Amino acid sequence: MSGHVHDLVGVGVGPFNLGLACLAEPLGLDAVFLDRADGFRWHHGMMIEGATIQVPFLADLVTMADPTSEFSFLNWLKHTGRLYPFYIRENVYPLRAEYDAYCRWAAARLTSLHWNHEVVAIEHDVEDDVYIVRAMRTDTGEQREVRARHVVVGVGTRPTMPQSLRRLGGPVIHSSEYVQNREALRSAGSVTVVGSGQSAAEIYRDLLDGIREGGYRVDWVTRSPRFFPMEYTKLTLEMTSPEYTDHFHALPLGLRQHLGREQRGLYKGISGELIDDIYDTLYRLSVDGPVPTTLLTDTEVLAAEWNGERYRLRLRHGQLDREHERETEALVLATGYAAETPPFLAPIADLLDWDGLGRLAVARDYSVDGGRGRVFVQNGEEHTHGLTAPDLGFGAWRNSSILAAVTGREVYPIERRIAFQHFGVPDDALAPAAIGVAR
Repeated sequence: MSGHVHDLVGVGVGPFNLGLACLAEPLGLDAVFLDRADGFRWHHGMMIEGATIQVPFLADLVTMADPTSEFSFLNWLKHTGRLYPFYIRENVYPLRAEYDAYCRWAAARLTSLHWNHEVVAIEHDVEDDVYIVRAMRTDTGEQREVRARHVVVGVGTRPTMPQSLRRLGGPVIHSSEYVQNREALRSAGSVTVVGSGQSAAEIYRDLLDGIREGGYRVDWVTRSPRFFPMEYTKLTLEMTSPEYTDHFHALPLGLRQHLGREQRGLYKGISGELIDDIYDTLYRLSVDGPVPTTLLTDTEVLAAEWNGERYRLRLRHGQLDREHERETEALVLATGYAAETPPFLAPIADLLDWDGLGRLAVARDYSVDGGRGRVFVQNGEEHTHGLTAPDLGFGAWRNSSILAAVTGREVYPIERRIAFQHFGVPDDALAPAAIGVAR
């Protein structure tokens, strides 16, 4: 790899860089993608039976950029003999396990993906004006070097835990590791799920299934004042549009910070169907007597202690500003994910743009290198681009934009206006007239 200069190197192979690899494949683009894993895996810790992704199948790796692509979800269904069953099912939301299998199928068809390569540093060769990506083979320890004109960082987000709940000891897990630990959790006498979103709801619902046979209790604690459903109305969905992304990106940093917190419920809420299913399950279970469960809203976990047998949780009720304590034998933290600045960017940090909070200042075209259009970021720009950053449905649009910058031409048509509504002041708005006061 070391002597040749590639057009593009992608770091990380999640759904977004995998989609980029698929869209780059038919272009004759000299691209390679490196990932430290030994193969594609997507949220395997949350592969709960029957769980679906929260976007329609059109939000696959390629369709919204190129509906004719051989890497489409529909083509995978055809190749695996599932197209007609999917059609008869009449549900546009693929199973989570289905989406993972589809991505692994697409990955297996590409020769540009290199697994077991952990990127340790990215440097800039001033003389040749290329980037040097240094990687280590995780299976052999061999050092590798890749040279490229463009770099796309797509390492995604990392599981997060509240500071007060880190390094606790005992059976505490993040939701990203739920399935691997499910049986151990069900063998505990009591389990507490902490979190407000879809993952917390799915885990709570899954644990309810074994609550009678297993003889355990399961509690759910959330800081939210209620169990918020994800808003999925069509005009709200227009906020996952190029126009709203333009609007959000142009706002001042402080306002973007405020909106980022305010808009979390638009894409980090719980599906209404799941909320109803949880209620119906509790109702069904209650026929045989009180259900050993407690749901606590507007309740924050301030601290926890592990005494070798159980946790003692210190909680605070928000509205009442009142603290209380509970005990549990196991703890599941469905506390989300967050973007981090990869340490391998340190050697080129002075070539990149940063905001006032020390984060990458991602330009509208997803570049981070002062307008040169050579270094790009995938799913690390929620603070600059808003709720389209983690949205699977917008990934193909972002990849179309990145490929246009890399190739110098708009290979895949980029829709710039798709919304019926305006998010700022319309271009044809009249200037305010001076209004006199009659005396």
